Amino acid sequence: MLLRVREYGKPAKQWSPAVRSKVILCSAIFAAIVIPALAAEPPIDCNRLMAWMAGAASDSSLISMLQRHGSSIALGPASESELRTAGVSSEILTALHRLQLGNGAHSPCSAALAKAAALVHHKQYEDADDLISRLIGDDPRNGSLHFALGYLKQQQGDWNSAFDEYSASKDADPDFAPVHNRLALVLYQGDDGDNAIGEARTALSMDFEDAEAYRMLALGHYANEQFDAAMNAFQESLARDPQNAEVYYEMGLVARDQGAPEQAISFFRKSLKLKPEVWQVHSSLGEVLGLQKRFDEALIELNVAKGLAPSEPSVREGLATVYYGRGDYDASIAEYRELFRMSPGWRHGHDSLARAYMAKKEFAPAVAELKLAVEQNPSSAAQHRALGQLLLLSDRHAESVRELRIAVELDPESASSHYYLGTGLLVLQQVPAALKEFQEAVRIEPSAEHHYALAACLMNLGHDSEALAEMRVASRLDPEKKLYHAREEELMNLMHANSQR
Repeated sequence: MLLRVREYGKPAKQWSPAVRSKVILCSAIFAAIVIPALAAEPPIDCNRLMAWMAGAASDSSLISMLQRHGSSIALGPASESELRTAGVSSEILTALHRLQLGNGAHSPCSAALAKAAALVHHKQYEDADDLISRLIGDDPRNGSLHFALGYLKQQQGDWNSAFDEYSASKDADPDFAPVHNRLALVLYQGDDGDNAIGEARTALSMDFEDAEAYRMLALGHYANEQFDAAMNAFQESLARDPQNAEVYYEMGLVARDQGAPEQAISFFRKSLKLKPEVWQVHSSLGEVLGLQKRFDEALIELNVAKGLAPSEPSVREGLATVYYGRGDYDASIAEYRELFRMSPGWRHGHDSLARAYMAKKEFAPAVAELKLAVEQNPSSAAQHRALGQLLLLSDRHAESVRELRIAVELDPESASSHYYLGTGLLVLQQVPAALKEFQEAVRIEPSAEHHYALAACLMNLGHDSEALAEMRVASRLDPEKKLYHAREEELMNLMHANSQR
């Protein structure tokens, strides 16, 4: 499964302190438990092998387990038929043929498990989930079945259930390295980099040549924003599995977040060369190209992503963003409209659509979009401030002041919020209240614009000397602004005329 890796919003799960403690404790005592347990491991039977196959364990991991523990599978027409139904690779069959049979009874191959693995191969995850769940009902302590079900939950986006299933699998089969890698992946999705690293290191303690364990280690470091360590671990993974498109993609994400867009573009292109039909990579490449203002190239990539995943809202948003950057506001608006038609609950983008409407001077629909953005993010000071500014621009001053007051409450150290609130209050002739807001704006950010606004407010109150002092500060801070000098002279002349009376 190719991850989007912090691409389109935060992962859904945050692990509780109890879960974190459990994971840390299990990792700490792992070595003391597993080494003696290995000697007691029975040979691998057919059903255990097929369950791991249903869980998409790599061929290299399965062959390693067969070589370490032996096999109780008697290959014949019936067993080979079930294994082929399950999607067994020629490499695993070759390994089975080479192995001595175990000392115990030869194990039969379950037709139900073969069918479940075949369903997984054809991405019929819900049907496979139902079948594996029924098998677990008959054998609740079967770690390989829990491993398969964990993979099915993962594929369906149910990371909480995946964690539970992989944990049950680990309890039953603690020496199976892939389950530690899968737990690392789930923990990473839960934004728990430290414990993801711990699980990856456990997998590496079993096999220092495990490319997937190095990849999981890298993702744990990436979650912790330890970018150099992540890159090093990804390189170790590539050294053992140089054709892994997913690793190149994830390295591209790290390079992007490190502020190295050209390197990110190079990694994304390498990923696509190996696996060209992956929408996430085209989408990420398009977004980085868009940020580099390489709009035509960005649109090519994003439209490929759109063709591969026409219902994916993040691709539509990426296209809309690039069209906006190119100045094609109609195309940007069209993509946003389609995005919200397909995904009415999509929780970001309304503010960007509002900017596209504003660029076309269409203020009414812009206000409507910003109101939706505020409804979805009521605790966002930036959203309230943007809506307040637009309402101010639309001469809806009372509404503007209401939104800007909320923005100030949410973020009292925002000079912009105080400035725009002061502007709205001044228009409403609430001059003393406006004065306080402008004074706050100057305190937080003593810019020329803020001093000038404070000067204008002081003039409205008849405090001409104080206003002149503020005007002079504005002129000094921005000597190129002719308006400030002109207003300074007007005020000086007015004060002089008043003194002559």
